[in-house]
Amino acid sequence: MSQARPGDAAPVHDLIGIGFGPSNVAMAIAISEHNARSGAREAVTAQFFEQQPAFGWHRGMLIDDATMQVSFLKDLVTLRNPASEFSFLCYLKSKGRLIDFINHKNLFPLRVEFHDYLEWAASQVDDLVSYDHEVVGVTQVAEDGVVEFLDVTVRSGEGLTVHRARNLVIGTGLRPLLPEGVERGDRVWHTSELLSRIGEMDGASPSRFVVVGAGQSAAENVAYLHRRFPEAEICAVFSRYGYSPADDSGFANKIFDPEAVDEFYAAPESVKRRLMDYHGNTNYSVVDIDLIDDLYRQMYQEKVLGTERLRFLNVSRLTEAVETPDTVRATVRSLVTGEETVLDADVVVFATGYSPADPLGLLGGAGAHCLRDEEGRVRVERDYRIATDPALNCGIYLQGGTEHTHGITSSLLSNTAIRVGEILDSLLDRRVKSAPDEARPLAGRTGGHSPDTEHTPAEEAPRA
Repeated sequence: MSQARPGDAAPVHDLIGIGFGPSNVAMAIAISEHNARSGAREAVTAQFFEQQPAFGWHRGMLIDDATMQVSFLKDLVTLRNPASEFSFLCYLKSKGRLIDFINHKNLFPLRVEFHDYLEWAASQVDDLVSYDHEVVGVTQVAEDGVVEFLDVTVRSGEGLTVHRARNLVIGTGLRPLLPEGVERGDRVWHTSELLSRIGEMDGASPSRFVVVGAGQSAAENVAYLHRRFPEAEICAVFSRYGYSPADDSGFANKIFDPEAVDEFYAAPESVKRRLMDYHGNTNYSVVDIDLIDDLYRQMYQEKVLGTERLRFLNVSRLTEAVETPDTVRATVRSLVTGEETVLDADVVVFATGYSPADPLGLLGGAGAHCLRDEEGRVRVERDYRIATDPALNCGIYLQGGTEHTHGITSSLLSNTAIRVGEILDSLLDRRVKSAPDEARPLAGRTGGHSPDTEHTPAEEAPRA
């Protein structure tokens, strides 16, 4: 921990964002809109750092015919500010497709199109983000024994720089999850990299793929590979009898309402667990019914014609995937009989989901000030701020990793617009309480890449 020196003139951001996926793009937009309607004294200074060279969101899963599972009205802004110029409708207008989309009579755009919207929105606030910049560590800065600032060490092609902030918002997204003992390789993939790895197979004639998983991504992978490689056999492996349909009925979808976050947060732990059990079928290991019907229809047609390329190994699990230079040998065991089936495949694709990144992984010593509940989980306040002991006065906000406190919308788009508004309100409220207006220095340009945002390079911090 470093001690702030009297007269230390290092510029201090109100907020530094780690990661620039959809959630932190929405955060940047909320700040931009706030600053546009506020005077210089009320402006929020912010900078976001993203290790990717450009904006990208699940690029490996942008299958050409895959659609969103959330209404376009739950974009980055509309639920918070229906008049926003950053809405999906404004995007459509800018692309000359607004009337065409209306005539399409569909609430659920193509995933490729929604990704293009996200890129478009991110480009509108690119003065607030530094791409190709990886946050590698956070150091505490204390005044009179209380941590008042956090120094964020960032690595780029130009070396290391340090940026000081009063608050952090962590939006580092999810990490691909593979079964224990499985590692990615040339022939063992996670669905997150499907399209990029398929691109490397141009000219090849694979004979068999194995897809493991029972959720939407798994079913999409099966349908895509079946269409993309018309000579190959596609084997789907899952522990159920078949794909389960997602419950997207009006009443069930109320679990995604902003008010449901309030109710979930206030509920006893036993009720929280019950709600997750009740409504897990709105999001987890479920598939759109239209896709289920299409796959079943295709399987039945092939049985009739005697040209079976779709195989469903249900009530089974893959127990081993051994990679060789020419193939990957997948062993599938029936959960009923214990019988094993060995499949020599060109590729095994694991559509086995994601896990949240450790929110404290980058915080260094500041993580010791973060409080945990009786189950060892990070305690999070209603405003998405990590609960800390009195020795840390900075706000550390989470965009994701709050499912245990805020419910099923933690890592979903459904509540993103509302969530960033609540985080911004919290930040502004805390700023007023901690520093009277007359003591607050004039805010300069929000974000950007000007030299005055960089501090003296520090020693390289360990990668989290």
